[in-house]
Amino acid sequence: MRISALCTAVVTYVVVGHPPPAVAQVDQQRAQEFFEDVQAVCEREGKRLWGMSMCGPMVIADLRTQTIATSQPAPQGPRPRGLGILNAPIEWGGVTWAAYMWDTLVNAPPRVRKSIMLHELFHGIVQRKLGLAASELLNEHLDVLDGRYWLRLECRALARALRESGAPRTAAVRDALAFRQARRTLYPGSAEKERALEINEGVASYTGVAAAADSEADAVAGALDALAGAETGESFVRTFAYFTGPAYGLLLDGSAPGWRQRIRNTDDFAALLAGAFTVQPAADAAASAARYGGTEIRTAEEQRERGRQERLAELRRQFVDGPVLVIRGGGGGMFNSMGAVVIPDVGTVFFGPFRFNTDSGTLEAEKGVLLESNGSVRRVAAPMRRDDTTLAGDGWTFKAAPGWVVREGARRSHAVPRVSGCPRPFAGPGSPSTGSSHARVGSSR
Repeated sequence: MRISALCTAVVTYVVVGHPPPAVAQVDQQRAQEFFEDVQAVCEREGKRLWGMSMCGPMVIADLRTQTIATSQPAPQGPRPRGLGILNAPIEWGGVTWAAYMWDTLVNAPPRVRKSIMLHELFHGIVQRKLGLAASELLNEHLDVLDGRYWLRLECRALARALRESGAPRTAAVRDALAFRQARRTLYPGSAEKERALEINEGVASYTGVAAAADSEADAVAGALDALAGAETGESFVRTFAYFTGPAYGLLLDGSAPGWRQRIRNTDDFAALLAGAFTVQPAADAAASAARYGGTEIRTAEEQRERGRQERLAELRRQFVDGPVLVIRGGGGGMFNSMGAVVIPDVGTVFFGPFRFNTDSGTLEAEKGVLLESNGSVRRVAAPMRRDDTTLAGDGWTFKAAPGWVVREGARRSHAVPRVSGCPRPFAGPGSPSTGSSHARVGSSR
């Protein structure tokens, strides 16, 4: 599943152990304090880490109240549609802004808040200048038992490496490399998928943690906090690099201080670290697992897997066997990957705000969109017509672009539909409980 790193923003940041605040609009005074805190850091630390300032315009928005705060006067004209939905760079008035969700920042401890803000400034100001962007592929293997098992072991070994020094640190690094190697051996093609995400998000996460820290010990504490997310993470499909990036980066700081000047978008964190320590992965990953609570992790993941299978059955009924709207083609948009669920051999279901624009129209969803594994087809469940060009369902709306119409699609029982030719005009999907119809978007030209 390939995702354009430039056209599609898939954005999350993990904040552990802090419940969301009550509904409230953006507090202008507090927002300005946040901007000032980060402004004082980004000039100094950006130059130290990457040889250039990370400073740029920032905007904080709340989707529910439609309130915003900006670090400089806002451009004239309409606001970008993504405000309040994501933490990510956005284009506004011909300038790249770092955009943040109010809930994310107001609820975070100061160090985490600064890390989040610096992370997005790095994306918007520095990353493209350095050429550190890669075409992403979703890591669907990290939603299954063994993928998660070896990743959680890797994170525990990285945490031990950060806490140790000398020979114990080297041993923990070798274990982390062994766990990563074991995972990648199980899933062909996973090495490239993981590598690309760590270049795009892992480097940014490292930058946020390293720049926000007041000291080396503070940076290590930030990386350990990030790794703790692997203990409770609901989905690692696109979040694992937020855990691993700071750890690999700080370990490289201690063993190969010039790595930031040499890193390229084709590099792999594990290979860089193995070279810096001049080591190979531990010879027996299974034996190493015992030192990191492997039995405990395996038991927890087996329990999760039983629940996952029950949920997958329901998602298959909703997005595969039941009536759906099929939207084909590429485009751009934004969505939140927290809690994403992989349906094997079909694709990944994303929950939460989802915005997507393609030639055929615009999809806005809140409760679930299936992105097929080929990356070019999206599905939403149980469509109901509103008018000739608009369909809606539970938590979603699709508006067809001019010149496009919605038609009934071919349907093969218990199979992903393949629509070709000129289907008859759309006549409605029937009862959502029948599972008898698919709708698709086609050109009227």
